[in-house]
Parts: sequence; structure tokens; C-alpha cells
Amino acid sequence: MSSYRSADPTRTYYVYNAAWSFLAALSFTLNLVYYVREAGLDPLQMVLVGTALELSCFLFEVPTGIVADLYSRRLSIVIGFVLIGAGLLLQGLVPAFLAILVAQVLWGVGYTFTSGADQAWITDEIGAERAGRVFVRTQQLGLAAGIAGTVTAGGLGLISLPLPMVISGAGTMLLGLLLAVFMREQNFHRTPREERETFRQMAETLKHGLGVARRRPVVRTLVVISLIAGLSSEAFDRLWSVKLLTFSFPTVFGTSDPAFWFTLLALAGTVLSLGASLLLNRFSAERLQAVHPTGILATLAALDVLGMFLFAFAGNLWLALAALWLRQIADTLTSPIHSGWLNRHVDSRSRATVLSMVSQANAIGQVVGGPPLGALGRTSLRGALLASGLIWLPIPALYLRLRGGPPALTKSAPAGGSPLTNTDRTEVDGD
Repeated sequence: MSSYRSADPTRTYYVYNAAWSFLAALSFTLNLVYYVREAGLDPLQMVLVGTALELSCFLFEVPTGIVADLYSRRLSIVIGFVLIGAGLLLQGLVPAFLAILVAQVLWGVGYTFTSGADQAWITDEIGAERAGRVFVRTQQLGLAAGIAGTVTAGGLGLISLPLPMVISGAGTMLLGLLLAVFMREQNFHRTPREERETFRQMAETLKHGLGVARRRPVVRTLVVISLIAGLSSEAFDRLWSVKLLTFSFPTVFGTSDPAFWFTLLALAGTVLSLGASLLLNRFSAERLQAVHPTGILATLAALDVLGMFLFAFAGNLWLALAALWLRQIADTLTSPIHSGWLNRHVDSRSRATVLSMVSQANAIGQVVGGPPLGALGRTSLRGALLASGLIWLPIPALYLRLRGGPPALTKSAPAGGSPLTNTDRTEVDGD
């Protein structure tokens, strides 16, 4: 079989990432509609599905990483895609709560096998110098393939809602098997013991991160922001589809099928977010590069919560759509501003710790906050959506508290009083 593994690594990386972007869009464009219409999930069950996925990713990140570190990046990626495909296939074939719950666990565990392993593989094969350009090109190809997958999902969904998921699941498993045959791995070296991610290392990172947060109020504030966002977003990101499906969709091109409309909504949201990003870069670039872009981050967070409240109270389809698009635009614009802020100001010694703390705080928030709001949604869907918005409400004020301070953390700064001026908002928006 080794004779088949002669494909160029860069080309392999492009092809399989584009294929996965297409298959992911194929499955996830209409999955929330499927959960409500075909599987009959109620608000609590919708949220528990997301909680199962989040918890699986959180718990299995370390043990599955051992495969990529010790045995093979390729093996880890292959196992991951086979498990993800099995999960997608299961939930498409069996429209029942327990089956979908098991499918989310399979999906989550499979994701942890691929997480980081693919980038580590391509970096090993082509070198760190070339990898940066490859990652940029991969993102472009992935966006194009994702749009194609969204359109295809809409077409297939008009025939049958489960069909896109079934095809995506089978295709993802096939992709994993093809990678087992064609994926070349010539430069793999076992990760040294001291560099491996372990539960002990995770605990030490958490302990160190808590120490940083105690000494530096800015870090503490950003961890709190991430925790609040996680508490709020898990329920909202699952329940908006439930409310949207209570409206009657107008007939366009001879159909009012939700599959058509959810596909249109996904495409429109992407285009609007892209347009807003281009306009902001053109007319307000100085705000994006500000030493402390807390003002614009607070504004975007305020627009986010405004979108939540408008959606919760919306009594017609078009107001609900406008609210959803407002929130999507705010989320899309926030991410690169926060990332740029991080790269300009956080001392490299603290970056990994701060990122880990923020990510863990968000995951904990989603797991803790999702089920209670989902249970509330069983009796009052509007109440659950409003509660999500109320939980999010302090975030703009917390951003404004981060104004001021020196532009960077220096090595000579005293440990007790150093104002760390930034961190990343990784996965703050949940799903």
C-alpha cells in the first residue's frame, strides 16, 4: 500500500480540506431544521445535543492527541474522519434523540483526533517556512468549497432533509479511507515527552493561568467575558432555529420549504458579513489597528446583545432575520479584531496560557449554561432567548473596563502590577 502514498503533501492538504469543507457545509446547513422537523427535538433536547458535543471535545482532546503525538498524524486524521462520518451518518439515518446524542459524541471524539493533527502533519512534511502560505490558501479553498456545499445541501434538502447528512457522513468516511491510502507521511517524529499535551500539563496550565488571572485584572476580565459568552451562547445558538421555524416562509421560486430558506439565510449571512468586514477595513481601518480596540469590541458586543433581544421579541420573519444577521455580522467582525489585538500586545510567555484559559472558560460556560436555558425553553422559548441576551448584557461594559494601560507586557514589568492588555476570544461564540 505504501506505493500509493506518493501524492504531493500540499496538494493532498488542499484537496482533503476542500472536500471536508464541502462535506461539513453539506451536513450542517440544515441539521438544525432536521433536528426540529424530522427528529422532533424539543428546546432542552436541542441544547443537550450541543452540550454532548462540547463535553466530548473537552474530555477527549488530550487522550486522542496521544495518537498524533506518539504513533502517526495520518492515523489520527484517518480515525477522526471515520468517526465523524459515522456520527453524521447515524444522525441522518436515525431521527431520534438518543441516536443523535450518540452521533454527537462520535462527532466530538472524531474531531479531537483531527484537531491540530492535520496542521502538524503538513508542517512536518513541507516545513514551517512554507506552511504559513499553505494555510492561507487552504482557508480560501475551504470558503469556496463551503459555499458550494451550502448550495448543494439546499438542493438535496428539498428532496429529503436527512439526505445531505447521509451523503456527508458516507463521504466523510470515504475521505478518511482514501487518506489512509494516499496520504504520505515521511517526516513524522514522535513528540518529545516534555512537549506532549497531558492531563497533568492541562492541570498545570490551569493552575498557572489562575495565577496569572489573580495577578492581572485584565486577564481575569477576559476570562470572565469568555465564561459569560459560553453561558449565553450555547442555548441561543441552538434555539434560534426553533423559533424561526414557527414563522411561515414566503414562496420564492415556487417553494416555501424551510430547506430552501435556511440555505438562503446561510448564504446571505456569509455575504453580509463579508461586506461588513470589507467596509470596516476600508473606512475604519485605524480602529482595527488601535492600541486598545476596546471601544469597537464593546460596540460589537452591544450589537450582539441587541440582535439577541430583537430576535427574542420579533413577531415577524423579516425582523427575526435582520436580528440574526446583525448578530452574525457582529460575531464575524469581532474575531479578527481580537486576534490582531492578541498578536500585537500579549507577551509570548503568557500567550498559550491565556488562550487556554479563555477557551476552557468558554467551554465550561457552554456546558453549565446550556441545559438550564434549554429546560426554560421547554416552557417559554422567548424566555430562554431573552435569558441568553440578559446573560450576555455585561460583556460590552467589561470590554470598556479594559481601556488604557501600556501597549505591551514587557519582561521587566513587575509581576504583581503588569497590565496585560489583550487575549484571544477563541470560540467565544460557541457552536
